[in-house]
Amino acid sequence: MAYSPFRHIGSIAWKRRPIQLTFFLTKSCNARCPFCFYLSRGSNSGHGPELSPDEIERISASMGRLLWLAFSGGEIFLRDDLADIVKTFYDRNKPSIILLTTNGLLTNVVQAKTEAILEYCKESSVVLKLSLDGPEEVHDSLRGTAGAFRKALETYAMLRGFIGAYPNFELGINSVFCAANQDRMGGFMEFVRGLDKTMTHTVSLIRGKVQNPLLKNVDMEKYLEIGKKLEADLHDGLTGVYRFRGARLKAAQDILQRRLIHDTAVQAKRLIPCYAGRLNLVLTETGDVYPCEAFDRKLGNVREAGYDIKTILKADKTLAAIKAIADSGCHCTHECYFMTNILFNPGQYPSLLKEYLRLRFSSAALSG
Repeated sequence: MAYSPFRHIGSIAWKRRPIQLTFFLTKSCNARCPFCFYLSRGSNSGHGPELSPDEIERISASMGRLLWLAFSGGEIFLRDDLADIVKTFYDRNKPSIILLTTNGLLTNVVQAKTEAILEYCKESSVVLKLSLDGPEEVHDSLRGTAGAFRKALETYAMLRGFIGAYPNFELGINSVFCAANQDRMGGFMEFVRGLDKTMTHTVSLIRGKVQNPLLKNVDMEKYLEIGKKLEADLHDGLTGVYRFRGARLKAAQDILQRRLIHDTAVQAKRLIPCYAGRLNLVLTETGDVYPCEAFDRKLGNVREAGYDIKTILKADKTLAAIKAIADSGCHCTHECYFMTNILFNPGQYPSLLKEYLRLRFSSAALSG
């Protein structure tokens, strides 16, 4: 039986431990994207060697079961031990959803490591998001790599063969929405829709500190229009939705999330409570722990805490950081954090239920 996300329903009331971990596995990359966190952080991106498999196993052992385990970077497939790291968390933390991200430049490597993960992690939904940020010339420019678009499509063509072979596999496209591609995104969505067997297309609003701040000059009305188009596609059945348990609920959350992100960016303030540091944690490749990817409230380093996440979470520094997050009203548009901020907030349930029922009835009408 698959690891159901509903195992974590108790966290709606008791937000006492992280159930979502974002692990920045490496800052190494074979592309040079101007919205990369590592490029913007420069020398402030942490010091020391990357966490070893043995160190990661000790960290994993100090954590409980996870709902959502997201691997980020850098290009995570540059780590030779990626599959072994994923297996460690799978064995110890039994994540319902494992998210892998890639720029798709290493087709053969992505194929081998993804298949190894799928073969082993059969009770988790394994979601692989391939980055495509627009038409060929736009994508190659944003990724700072000639031929990146065509290489990514080659990787996509290889990955789609896993969909029928592994029922726990989800293949999706993710596009970073920024000033450089906002006028081309609508047409590009038509291209993505035409890709055979693509299950989902997510459009992530550029966020955080980036190397080229001009990319953040986004017309939020254009972002809103893209959100409406994605929503219409879901209701019209023109694109697939997630196949794991609770898939329709996740799709409803996505719709609500895009609206909240738009309103948060326009109003420049937090609109719903944030559970960073309580339900969500960020771990970097050098062992630094943060409540979120803003990287401005370091909670500690696992190497200094005996690789025990619980020790860090109980520290006064962490409790102070969580209080500061609650009191400061800081706001962001991080999609992964909006997921828990919506799904584990009863105040959002009326809106969530409305979208869920709309999806259910539209699906019934199409099948009828």
